[in-house]
Amino acid sequence: MSDILQHTEDGVLTLTLNRVDKKNALTAAMYADLARGLTQGASDPQVRVALIQGHETVFSAGNDLADFLNQPPQGTDSPVFHFLHGISTFPKPLLAAVSGPAVGVGSTMLLHCDLVVAGDNAAFSMPFVNLGLCPEAASSLLVPQLMGYHRAAEALLLGEPFFAEAALETGWVNRVVPPTEANVVAQQWARKLAAKPLTALLETKRLLKSGQAEAVAQRMGQEGEMFRRMLHEPAAKEAFAAFFEKRKPDFSKANAAV
Repeated sequence: MSDILQHTEDGVLTLTLNRVDKKNALTAAMYADLARGLTQGASDPQVRVALIQGHETVFSAGNDLADFLNQPPQGTDSPVFHFLHGISTFPKPLLAAVSGPAVGVGSTMLLHCDLVVAGDNAAFSMPFVNLGLCPEAASSLLVPQLMGYHRAAEALLLGEPFFAEAALETGWVNRVVPPTEANVVAQQWARKLAAKPLTALLETKRLLKSGQAEAVAQRMGQEGEMFRRMLHEPAAKEAFAAFFEKRKPDFSKANAAV
């Protein structure tokens, strides 16, 4: 069975992360499938709304690090950047249902969704610094806008989890429900939207996004360039080695070289 399930019904395109045994860790192939689904959904007249969902126990553990290191992003043609471009420019209403861990891109992709329903077990984290990396998905721009500078600095510099109620308070999500209801509620919202006039939805979203679309694209490009460079630096190499060796990383040598 595919790691990304794609289904369209009643005008709603549902993309389901379906690698639960690996905590929905995202591979290059999964990014390619997600990007392809969004591209098709954007142009398909039968699709009026899109929804990304996971399992009631986990949304996504972020990148599959083994796959990521075997197929690191080489440029803007990489599957991960196709996906980030697709999710940030998707013209129709885009929803997400999030339960359990949402790590790294599992959190930052939500910044580009219009409505997010969270299970009360949701845990959001952006541990890029802990991996010797910088933010991605224009999160260095969008997280301070959403949370305020100091909360954004806490989330991005410490990289520690924050939970559903904090996400609701800061506007990261729209509603918190029991985990078994998150996908159901998001599907209900998606069908409500799909029944509305498509042109009105498209124009409203375009106007909501128009003030920052250029800034998002520019920041995403800056982050991507720096992210690819930092992947090959000592700090990231030590962080990944420590992850696979199941030990605490030692950044003393990397810090001494700065």
